[in-house]
Amino acid sequence: MARTPKRLVGPVALTVATLYTVPASTKTIIRHIHLQNPSGGALTVTLSIGADAAGTRLLAAYSIPAAAAGVTGNVIDYFCYYVMDAAETLVSSVSSAIVCTISGDEITLG
Repeated sequence: MARTPKRLVGPVALTVATLYTVPASTKTIIRHIHLQNPSGGALTVTLSIGADAAGTRLLAAYSIPAAAAGVTGNVIDYFCYYVMDAAETLVSSVSSAIVCTISGDEITLG
């Protein structure tokens, strides 16, 4: 089994979309979610594994405050360990100016 650390998503401004799909014959471990709010107002983010529902959310309407005066953006770093199987998806269910970057490991099975 080959383990490949990589950037899985972004940096990308969030939209209502599938951000990442685990490739066939692969497991993925999400290790780090980096979120930046470059706007002048608080914004929320919702991320789910699979279709968005209360039971699949990693972050549910999580508020990221506005950037402080003179700062280019407020940043949240979320260190985690979520294992995803082949064909599972990571989904954003909000459109906002939040810039998202997600890193982890892809493990090729076989």
